[in-house]
Amino acid sequence: MVLNRLEDPLAATERLLEIAEKYRQTDAVEEKAAAEWRSLPIRERITHALVKGIDAHVTEDTEELRAEIATAGGRPIEVIEGPLMDGMNVVGDLFGAGKMFLPQVVKSARVMKKAVAYLLPFIEAEKQPGDAETKNGTIVMATVKGDVHDIGKNIVGVVLQCNNYEVIDLGVMVPAQKILDAAAEHDADIIGLSGLITPSLDEMVHFAGEMQRTGMTIPLMIGGATTSRAHTAVKVDRKYDGPVIWVKDASRSVPTAAALLSDDLRPSLMADVKSDYDSLRERHAGKNDRPMLSLEAARANRTPIEWDGYAPPAPRSLGVQIFEGYDVAELRDYIDWQPFFNAWEMKGKFPDLLNSPTAGETARKLYDDAQVMLDTIIEERWLTANGVIGFFPAAAYGDDTLVYTDESRTEVLTTLHHLRQQGQHRDGIPNRSLADFVAPAQTGVADYVGGFAVTAGLGSTDKIMEFKQDHDDYSAILLESLADRLAEAFAERLHQRVRTEFWGHEPDEDLDNEDLIREKYVGIRPAPGYPACPEHTEKSTLWELLGVDKIGIELTESMAMWPGASVSGWYFSHPQSQYFVVGRLGRDQVADYAGRKGWDLSTAERWLSPNLGYDPED
Repeated sequence: MVLNRLEDPLAATERLLEIAEKYRQTDAVEEKAAAEWRSLPIRERITHALVKGIDAHVTEDTEELRAEIATAGGRPIEVIEGPLMDGMNVVGDLFGAGKMFLPQVVKSARVMKKAVAYLLPFIEAEKQPGDAETKNGTIVMATVKGDVHDIGKNIVGVVLQCNNYEVIDLGVMVPAQKILDAAAEHDADIIGLSGLITPSLDEMVHFAGEMQRTGMTIPLMIGGATTSRAHTAVKVDRKYDGPVIWVKDASRSVPTAAALLSDDLRPSLMADVKSDYDSLRERHAGKNDRPMLSLEAARANRTPIEWDGYAPPAPRSLGVQIFEGYDVAELRDYIDWQPFFNAWEMKGKFPDLLNSPTAGETARKLYDDAQVMLDTIIEERWLTANGVIGFFPAAAYGDDTLVYTDESRTEVLTTLHHLRQQGQHRDGIPNRSLADFVAPAQTGVADYVGGFAVTAGLGSTDKIMEFKQDHDDYSAILLESLADRLAEAFAERLHQRVRTEFWGHEPDEDLDNEDLIREKYVGIRPAPGYPACPEHTEKSTLWELLGVDKIGIELTESMAMWPGASVSGWYFSHPQSQYFVVGRLGRDQVADYAGRKGWDLSTAERWLSPNLGYDPED
């Protein structure tokens, strides 16, 4: 407490923990507790509000405590340094002990930010010479150039701020030089990079090299869905002599940052990291020794499909169809909630997670908040969902798919370039390529291919900024994660309608949402940049074919889709079509692919970098 501190700081922390635990009640008790906590002394009220993430009274409570401290001759900064930071320490202790979960932490941060925002004018008005801001460190964070995904970065930033780190968030699609300049301007202690799409991995490698070139020595933290310990060890760490640490999730960010900035803890951390990275590099070197087939042999082991006697279903109409302002209320029923909870780092299988003895209460509240926000999204039209689909005559030609202008099949409109698995499989397992699922041109069988792009992110940027300006990271992250889920739901629903209506190759399909999530349908919708077609520039072909720009989705230079809540891909209808992982590629296939794309070898190796089964420098 500010004016009545206990002599033993540990005792004070224990008392605050007792207060926090006192109000971690079941739903049945909470209604009574909601009335009781407002009658608590002001300092306990603020602790309770922080721990429970209740922002309804934050301004009035902050003002009451500020006035009380001012009357006693204190300064407004003491509200932050005392009860507010004491409360956030409780949040940090509970989160670190696994007794509090990420959604609660983000709600607590909302209370803290709103209280600080209210106090800032008072603090600035009476700032005295020699006042120094107390913080654990300054961290510059950014989603790298060409990448638009930032939910994970935003969550990490909030958690770090909760633990008294100053976070300079540069946003998305940030060039390397801008990050370097910001680190110098703010005298950063750590730089944090985030990315989701695979081209971002190369950008992180490039950035590490820039840190080395400019003589920097501060730690670099790496995070994001496509990043990994292995990639960090093999690619990023080798470019920079300073500390390079891969951070798995938000819960690891605080102890990692604390250790990196501690003279006592850093040597042990870096010794462990070096040992881990050495082991990972050794294992990675052995990967290229695993048996691989030549491209010729892999093609000879293609998916065995009997085309004689097979009549591919024809789409009910060819060409492009646009959907503007698709009904979000309809999409709501197709949401897969598992990735939503994963984004919030809530471990467990949905819906069982809602009844978890440890995380169930938090999961239910998060789910309820999501339902309330979905109601508002639909009622107030926060988001616009646009989509486009198209169907075209097609034929396989080697490992490519030729797309024709019309049913005469005399003029090629464009070519889809595919990759083939080259890993040596056990007998009877083919080396698949997406080209296998389209009838070869030489068979004379009239086949088809489709494409799609959807977004549910139009309108989200302004609303998210509105929340952030109101210091409400919780609602901002909630909206961003729901927009992502609605985009995936749109892709799911549209594919269902493609199978039953627009292409109509499964008119009698009757699957519920669980069956759709488990992919029990016939046909596939692989997305460029994902395992079956990992090379991102094929999106450009899709964009040209469908005119995707018309529905408001753009491509960045790294082939990320903007808005980020967007999904795109191809449609294949053959009953034997399936998802697969292309995996490692031999130099022969990369060279062949480069020729088919009209690239030089180095360009192909850059775009296929995560899949190379060899070292380009060898």
